[in-house]
Amino acid sequence: MQLVQSEASQLSPNRPIILRTLGPAYFYFLVAGTVTVMLGPLLPQLIQHWQIQDAQAGTLFTADFIGQLCGAWIAARNLRASLIYGSILSAAGCIALTWLGFGAAHIALFCIGVGLGTGLTAGNIIAGTTLPAIRAKLLAVLNVAWGLGAIACPLLIYVTAAGGMRRFLFVIATLLVSASLYSIALPRAGTSFVSSAASELSGSEYAMTDPRFPLPLLPLISFAAAMFLYVGVENSLGGWLPSYAIRSSSSLQASSIATYFWIAELIGRLLVAALMTVLSERALYRLCLLLLLITEGLFCSIAHPSGSGVIALTILGGFTLAPVFPLLVSFMLARTGNHKRLGVLFASASVGGAVLPWLTGVCSTYFHGLRVGLVVPAAGSALLLLLSGIVTAKANTPFETNS
Repeated sequence: MQLVQSEASQLSPNRPIILRTLGPAYFYFLVAGTVTVMLGPLLPQLIQHWQIQDAQAGTLFTADFIGQLCGAWIAARNLRASLIYGSILSAAGCIALTWLGFGAAHIALFCIGVGLGTGLTAGNIIAGTTLPAIRAKLLAVLNVAWGLGAIACPLLIYVTAAGGMRRFLFVIATLLVSASLYSIALPRAGTSFVSSAASELSGSEYAMTDPRFPLPLLPLISFAAAMFLYVGVENSLGGWLPSYAIRSSSSLQASSIATYFWIAELIGRLLVAALMTVLSERALYRLCLLLLLITEGLFCSIAHPSGSGVIALTILGGFTLAPVFPLLVSFMLARTGNHKRLGVLFASASVGGAVLPWLTGVCSTYFHGLRVGLVVPAAGSALLLLLSGIVTAKANTPFETNS
């Protein structure tokens, strides 16, 4: 353990370069959090404006996250360019969305998704491989930045309400351009020192598997499935709970429920480091999934929830969901380092973000109730729990065991 940590500290760049490397990624995640979740609080307005059904509204999520799949697929090849150009592409999509109708809006959302896919994948790899000794904590803080952006989304919609959705989208486009400009500060050699550090530490892992892929077949499939399921569950809950809430109780507002959900997730991620002093990463991962599954079961089984009940379950859902993703990415990067084809695994997350929210809308329309639709993310959480044995299994190589 001490030997690996010593090697990691020697391979790590000096403090100014660390700040230049992590700063743009953290700022981008702050902005990207708002962009990623904006469909949730905007969805009731969009459904009313375009006069569409839930199944049609679900295709908006699909367009966005298919774009994220395409972006994630190529992001690991050049981390700096992924942040710079991904931000610009998402900004262009936001501007286009201000004047497009329902059909053409899918194209704009696809462009936004491509930008998010490249930027979010690059940011996770940068934070997860720059300093391997504190990988889980850096990823948790990175996701706190994303959570702050997610919380700011409904608040920003409220602040810009006088100018309508158009003003909100122009503000978001401005922030994305700012993130792109800040990302220019990334050292051009940043991707090389991250990659070389990870490669030296994880050489034994690469020696055991086909160099074309970051992991052997079974863990590769397991991590891809877990990424697929997690992002699908998170976006199904974050996207559909605001609509579920206002249909369950007239006293609730979509923007308020979205705020409760993302604040709960933010608090959960802030507490990750503290929780890891009490529980192991593996135990914390499984416990959170179990509590999340119970929460989703209550959403699906309570026919007429009160307003306070919906709020309580929303907060509990966000809180229990919070530690899962940074821990999942930490488990994965501990085995892979910065492999050039990590985009395949992050792309699977985007597929989940496209498929599960769409399936939630389809089930809601077919069975005439969003409560039934929420069975989809509940099933996803159950599968995540089943996969946890493989995802959290102790590694067989010296690098994996000690990192």
